[in-house]
Amino acid sequence: MASVVLSEAEKFYIVHGVQEDLRVDGRGCEDYRCAEVETDVVSNTSGSARVKLGHTDILVGVKAEMGTPKLEKPDEGYLEFFVDCSANATPEFEGRGGEELGTEIANTLYRVFSSESSVDLKSLCINPREHCWVLYVDVLLLECGGNLLDAISIAVKAALFNTRIPKVRVLEDEEGSKEIELSDDPYDCIRLNVDDVPCIVTLSKIGYRHVVDATLQEEACSLASLLISVTSKGALTSMKKVGKGSLDPESIFEMMETGKRVGKSLHIALQKILDEEESLGTSRQKVGFLG
Repeated sequence: MASVVLSEAEKFYIVHGVQEDLRVDGRGCEDYRCAEVETDVVSNTSGSARVKLGHTDILVGVKAEMGTPKLEKPDEGYLEFFVDCSANATPEFEGRGGEELGTEIANTLYRVFSSESSVDLKSLCINPREHCWVLYVDVLLLECGGNLLDAISIAVKAALFNTRIPKVRVLEDEEGSKEIELSDDPYDCIRLNVDDVPCIVTLSKIGYRHVVDATLQEEACSLASLLISVTSKGALTSMKKVGKGSLDPESIFEMMETGKRVGKSLHIALQKILDEEESLGTSRQKVGFLG
């Protein structure tokens, strides 16, 4: 992860502010920074989204391609994740540093989406054992300003919401051979139900309190964090502790409860933005640099 070096005085100021529920930028411990969410920003994808959370900038593109179902799940499609850490985001991403972080983030996304209820993979099956849709989810880190995983999970959910997959007909001739026919109508498509797609909430322990959506400076003051993935109903689907420090059981329980509460609010706010943006239709003015 990108990091900053703080003086002892700066750390003292940040840590003691958190204990009083007053962070350097004026937020409380359970407040997120203002997030900018824009969908349909890349034209040659099935779905895309860009999320800016403070100084963290994430671009996600989803491409639907036809593939063969996995042997263990012959009647389902599947998702593949790839994460590219741009060296422009921070010098620490140059060389192997960016590759290792990208692999780590991709593995976290696989774990978050391992729950069968997160995405209806059966709806991606075209012909059991023969054809299915494979969704390639490409994540690009454009700028790193703290709290990467939360911003990535928001962008992935927004991109999946924006994804449109062409409807397919399977035609069978007299000899039994099958032919796939894709619909030419761009409005004749499958939309994914993202109601159960979880978002990641990272809770960073600073002093004896914990904060959500930590900045780079706050991350430098935290020795341990808890990553939890939460659905829109507040259900916890996965959990992972990161950092060199330790967390006592009472702190973990408190952080889980905070994460579920904050996660529900995050889903509500995100869905409201996505619905409002979609209601504008083609008249929506694109504001991103790719607009």
